[in-house]
Amino acid sequence: MKTDVAIVGGGLLGRLLAWRAALGGLRVTVYDANDRLGNEATAWVAGGMVTPQAEAVDAEPELVAMGRRSLDLWPQWLPVLPTPVHYSNSGTLLLWQRADAGEARRFESLLKSRDPQASYRRLDGQQLATQEPALANRFREALYLPGEAHVDNRQLMPALADALDALGVECRWNRRVEDSERPDARIVIDCRGKSAATRWKELRGVRGELVRLHAPGVELQHMVRLLHPRYSIYLISRPGGNLVVGATAIESDDCSPVSVRGALELLSAAYAVLPELGEARILELDCDCRPALPDNRPAIRYTPGTRLMEVNGLYRHGFLLSPAVVEEVLTILPHLLEHPESELGASSRWPSLGARDEVFACH
Repeated sequence: MKTDVAIVGGGLLGRLLAWRAALGGLRVTVYDANDRLGNEATAWVAGGMVTPQAEAVDAEPELVAMGRRSLDLWPQWLPVLPTPVHYSNSGTLLLWQRADAGEARRFESLLKSRDPQASYRRLDGQQLATQEPALANRFREALYLPGEAHVDNRQLMPALADALDALGVECRWNRRVEDSERPDARIVIDCRGKSAATRWKELRGVRGELVRLHAPGVELQHMVRLLHPRYSIYLISRPGGNLVVGATAIESDDCSPVSVRGALELLSAAYAVLPELGEARILELDCDCRPALPDNRPAIRYTPGTRLMEVNGLYRHGFLLSPAVVEEVLTILPHLLEHPESELGASSRWPSLGARDEVFACH
């Protein structure tokens, strides 16, 4: 029997979409150039952050709303997976050095003006020590954004592969699909991210870098972001005494190894927040480039009659936006399966996903 949906690209978005589509009763086949572990996917080099308030100072209101929707969906979806995935919604602590107090004031002012629903508290040094004992006597003040979350990306990717296996989804790992190929399915959905650059001429790379540390005995209860006028650094504890330190918004298509300067900036920021990390062991230095469109928003496009849908442009917001985007695709999909000659039109919840400027027309 012909498959309903062929998903090309088994990264975070592709796996989530395949899983939720199969749960909805669709026959799904996944094609991915890499293996089921997912360690070549962009999502492998990530903090797994779901932080709509922290992103509100740079993102449009609709993206913040999409992030809030994802924040609702992650704790609903993760418990259904057959393999446990670490998830924490203890919130974000925003810290700054005394010399960068102006950056903190700028952030707070932008947050107030751009996100009327923002819920945050300014903490003094004592309150910060109570909220996060590991930071006692380190910073004079902080901003606390409650409810923000993070997902363990490296547990999630194989867990999604396990879920696809459990549902009987045919997964053709290590199978690259070229632009000239069209898998045999009622609808093909291209979720290849930056690998689809030959079709999405406007795609650019936004580099993310991280260092993974083994620091048993050093555990953060919250995500930490260090405000800085040039770059934003985050720190996230992972199970097993590990810590992820990363920077996510470097405008570059360069996916070569982390530079000495990049490594020094990451490690210096981590050491400035937690001097105990001077004795941590470096497990990994890694980087990847996130796929971004000119307006830094995700897009869904479909040319009537082609039976090809393309979803791309998650920028550095993969974990923040993927559940909301998947939900939207699954809202659109039933109509296109029955009426492939239809226009995509404006999507039901997030109109801008489908109603894009002419620059995003199919090539």
